[in-house]
Amino acid sequence: MDTQALFDPETYLTGVPYPLLRELPPVSWVPDPGFWAVTRHADVRTVLRDPRLFSSHLGATQVRDPATPEDLRFVRQMMLNMDPPDHSRLRGLLNKAFTPRAVAGITERIQGWARDLVANAPAECDFAKDIAADLPLLTLAEVFGVPEQDRRLMFDWSNRVIGFQDSEYAISSTVDESAVSEMARAALALRPEPDAEGRMPDPRSREGMPDLYAYAHALGEYKRAHPTGDVMSNLMSHVDDDGGRVSLTEFENLFWLFAVAGNETLRNGLPGGMYALLSNPDQYARLRANPDLLDTAVDEMLRWWTPVMHFRRTATADTELSGVDIRRGDRVVVWFSAANRDPAVFAEPDRFDIGRKPNDHLTFGHGPHFCLGAYLAKTQMRALFTEVLRIGEIRLAGRPARLRSNFQHGLKSLPVTIVRSG
Repeated sequence: MDTQALFDPETYLTGVPYPLLRELPPVSWVPDPGFWAVTRHADVRTVLRDPRLFSSHLGATQVRDPATPEDLRFVRQMMLNMDPPDHSRLRGLLNKAFTPRAVAGITERIQGWARDLVANAPAECDFAKDIAADLPLLTLAEVFGVPEQDRRLMFDWSNRVIGFQDSEYAISSTVDESAVSEMARAALALRPEPDAEGRMPDPRSREGMPDLYAYAHALGEYKRAHPTGDVMSNLMSHVDDDGGRVSLTEFENLFWLFAVAGNETLRNGLPGGMYALLSNPDQYARLRANPDLLDTAVDEMLRWWTPVMHFRRTATADTELSGVDIRRGDRVVVWFSAANRDPAVFAEPDRFDIGRKPNDHLTFGHGPHFCLGAYLAKTQMRALFTEVLRIGEIRLAGRPARLRSNFQHGLKSLPVTIVRSG
């Protein structure tokens, strides 16, 4: 059984290898770079809910270790790579910033952006680039209080980080420097250049993303001095019961997390959801006839096209999982793509069913690290697909192009034809 194919980014250019994932034992050893692949829903939940035994902090959450001890120290400062109590403190501050009122306050704007993106799309267009890409950028710019003209910075940053295994994405540079703010121009002056082989520096290191961190630092300072009512202004001005507040370093790392992970996950989820409908015309017709099924359809899109395929934990002690002995220090990688098609949990797991209930997918994780942006992501998906259903019919017009990545399940291109009703 070729477990090595799981970690080869070339594998994913033709799709997620679901047959291989299903054939594997629940906990399987992948020899290079050396990790336990956890593929069953119950085991994934077990790992994710126990940070005491399966740490996000020890080796961080990417399969490969950071290149140097200094890089590891750096990425450990990100909330994604923290364990309690540090994670609990920072998440508590974020929970208070992401109040229902704050999120509800931008829902109407999200709906307006979605309406404009779909309405203004040409009849022959690329759903991934012309429609789906801008909605998360506009939303994140609103959440952070980023000037709207600077939002394409986040597009390039997320491409460089998430697409580092894809030669096209790794050197992404689409920003028009003449159209951005002074703060953005100062940051862009620090943007690294590709080396002689066309490779960019490791985006998981601070040195690999100096432009992002310069921009985040300037933005954080500005938010603290001039709060404007957006979610991040709330975060920077909040003081907890012990007098603690978010430091500028923490803000910089939160900005990295939201600008990259928050953008790219949804940017892949939106075209992935559209591709799910196009690949299952009976379900697309069913949704067009019954738009009240949109809420369950969005959850099914997220299950069927799982944007983030896996995350790593590191065992803090010798333990056992599904009868397999795991040693202290072993990498333990939970495979969301497999868990979301576990036949023990999902009847006919490969079938796309917009009315599926219950739908206990793990796309947003589980346990202490359950995604803070889950509600906001679903709000954007509902808004966009409301407009997709309203405009008429969308048809596949060419072959989709997948992202070369063993981490993000992405579509770089989804050519479509829009047949407008009326």
